Amino acid sequence: MEMEILYRLIDLQPEVVCRLRAVGEAFVPALVEPYLERLTQRRTAAEAYRELSAFLAEDTDNMKMLYCQLACAGRVFDRYRQKGIAESIYIDTMKCFTRFLEECRQKNGRLFFDRGWWAYRQISMSLFRIGALEYEFSEEEGEKAIALHIPSDADLSEEAVDRSMQEADTFFRTCYPDYVYDRYTCESWLLSPILRQLLPEQSHIVSFQKRFTIKSVDREENEYIEWLFQVPADTAYEQLPVRTSLQRKVRALLLDGGTVGGAYGISPRSGDADRTDRFRRQCDTDDLAVHADCTGDVCLAPV
Repeated sequence: MEMEILYRLIDLQPEVVCRLRAVGEAFVPALVEPYLERLTQRRTAAEAYRELSAFLAEDTDNMKMLYCQLACAGRVFDRYRQKGIAESIYIDTMKCFTRFLEECRQKNGRLFFDRGWWAYRQISMSLFRIGALEYEFSEEEGEKAIALHIPSDADLSEEAVDRSMQEADTFFRTCYPDYVYDRYTCESWLLSPILRQLLPEQSHIVSFQKRFTIKSVDREENEYIEWLFQVPADTAYEQLPVRTSLQRKVRALLLDGGTVGGAYGISPRSGDADRTDRFRRQCDTDDLAVHADCTGDVCLAPV
């Protein structure tokens, strides 16, 4: 796919398009070719990203890296077609670049590309946006799994999440029939048990949490500050913006010496009723244990 067509498909910001055109005019494709093909392969993408990053060295606002990764996004379009993957999934997946740039602007006040360390997943066909959520090939306790990721613009209503997971189940059965997995995993601040104490029972976040058995809680994790408040993680608590009730409650919690942290959970793939029932029973038990461990301790005292 030609770069200009891709820019239009993903609604890339006009000012970024102008900068990428300048990069393309000055670029010598042969110099980066050894890295690009490996960036589009699941098993070599992470290593290729690190090597390309070192090769590019001085890269103002990481525009060269963005250009290279978008070039890879254009290359895998034909592979999507060969596997029968809908063009809408391709576009939704690659719109991550536009979203990342906008998130960067909201957090830092200007546009630059700070997510090359993550976006190689999309261009290597390791991760796909299907409806509200993103799905990545993964492992859990040595078994094949699919890791769920929650984009910043995700609709976490029960209906939207149900629809996304149903479509994902069909997607993997159809496009990757040899990849047999029985569970989803998720690691996110949105799974933190502390949020249950701050949000009403009918909250979409609480509804999403109930899908998972919480396996571990990370009390030191502080990336939620960036995601919730859209500011750098080291922003002074007194300066955190408050535009929603959750922001207000979390800021009060932080000022009182508490934290939100993050958590890791698993959820069964649909279609196995016995496994689903076992997971849900275990989830009820684990939730009680996590709440008992976190009540007061995390909320009221520094971590």
